[in-house]
Amino acid sequence: MTEQWQLTGIRLLTAAALGALVAGCTTMPWESTPFYNNAPPNATSLSTVSVPAGFYRVNPGDTLAGIASAYGRTPQDLAAWNGLAVNAPLAAGQVLRVSPPIASGSIVTPPVAVAPAAPGAAPGAVPGAPTAAVPQQGVLQWPLRGPILKKFAQGKSNGIVIGGQPGDPVKAAATGRVVYAGTGIEAYGPLIIIKHNDSLITAYGQNSQLLVKEGDAVAQGQTIGEVGVDSRGVASIQFEVRQNGQPVDPLQWLPKPGG
Repeated sequence: MTEQWQLTGIRLLTAAALGALVAGCTTMPWESTPFYNNAPPNATSLSTVSVPAGFYRVNPGDTLAGIASAYGRTPQDLAAWNGLAVNAPLAAGQVLRVSPPIASGSIVTPPVAVAPAAPGAAPGAVPGAPTAAVPQQGVLQWPLRGPILKKFAQGKSNGIVIGGQPGDPVKAAATGRVVYAGTGIEAYGPLIIIKHNDSLITAYGQNSQLLVKEGDAVAQGQTIGEVGVDSRGVASIQFEVRQNGQPVDPLQWLPKPGG
């Protein structure tokens, strides 16, 4: 009898474990509590992550004027490219653009509307990330220049589908930190999710390659992946913007097409 009870207990524990595993697989990454925590990921930090060409990581004591002088720019240029005031204080670890923000060809993307880091800012906030609480046209950069194959529809779709060519670079829509990079959600294919602040995240699905990993700090315009193809063989990416965990129309945040 004792052995029967032990076997029954083992079966129940195994069933419970499998149930928890299945449930975990169906949870969307942006619904996980850690993505909204103030504590930054332990995997990396802004002081250790490398920055791409055309960007500079602020060191203690740096000023906008000093950085501009070192790169042969004007403080006004750096302020405009980074959405800062000319006299804005800088935070150690903050990533600044120090070369003109060229998206493709000769199209210059608009600067990110950001506020300088405040002394009382949440420790998990990424310096230079968008701080807008409501949609603002042009806060985000296009992750891919191409035709809109599918538009956002409240309650019917969670984002937009942007067409491209296989292997085209997929770029971060704004400065932030990668909170998910993987293939755990079949409907999205290889997926990247970036947290920009405590309320705003962006998601990039249907990549062919992921060029960043969880915990990476990324700058606006940095290449994070490459365009893949969907189940019908159409080269495209799925792009979503979520505010406070809810899907919103990305076109309300992106520059107007052709702008």
